[in-house]
Amino acid sequence: MARLLIEADDRESKRAKGMATPLIRFSDEDKLGTLQPHDEALVVTLRIGGYDAKRVLVDQGSAVEVMYLNLYKGLKLKPEDLTAYDSPLLSFEGKTVTPKGLIRLPIQTGSDIVEVDFIVVNAYSPYTTIVARSWLHALGAVSSTLHQKVKYPSEGRAKEVIGDQAMARQCIVSAISRRPSTEPSTSAENGL
Repeated sequence: MARLLIEADDRESKRAKGMATPLIRFSDEDKLGTLQPHDEALVVTLRIGGYDAKRVLVDQGSAVEVMYLNLYKGLKLKPEDLTAYDSPLLSFEGKTVTPKGLIRLPIQTGSDIVEVDFIVVNAYSPYTTIVARSWLHALGAVSSTLHQKVKYPSEGRAKEVIGDQAMARQCIVSAISRRPSTEPSTSAENGL
C-alpha cells in the first residue's frame, strides 16, 4: 500500500511540474523490421565522447561499462585521460584482463546526454564497447533483445534506439572465428 501511495505521489508531483513520465512498453509492433525468430544480442550505434561508436553491445546483465582499446584510440584519448582502476575483469575468451584505467565520457542518445564511467581494457572483443545497467538506469531506459530496441523517457514521450541485427550477427561470427581450435570430438575421430 505504501509503495502505491509513493508512486501516485511521484506521478502527481511530475504532472504538477509538467513532466509526466511516459509509459515504456514493448509490443508485437516493436518487432516490425526485425528478423524473427532470432537470438541476436542487442547491438547499437551510440554517440560516445562526441563520436558515433558502432558495435556497442547493450548488456543489462553487466554491472560495468567496458571500452575496448580500439575505440579508446579511435576517440583520440590519451593515457593521461585515464584514472587508475586495477580490479581485474574476465574477457569473452575467459581470460583475466587488467584494465588500463577508467574514463568518464558522455553518451548522447537523441538530445539526452548521460555521463558514464568506462573501464578501458586491451582485450579482444567483436564489440567496441559494452554499455550496462548504469547507463540504462541513468537514462531510465529499458532494453529488449527480442524487439531489438532500447526505449527511454525523454521530453514527455518514449524514445528509442534501434538495434542492428546484421551487425550483431557479424560480431558473433567474428567472436566464433577467433576462438582457439578445440580438441577433436569423439564423433569426428570416428569419422562420423
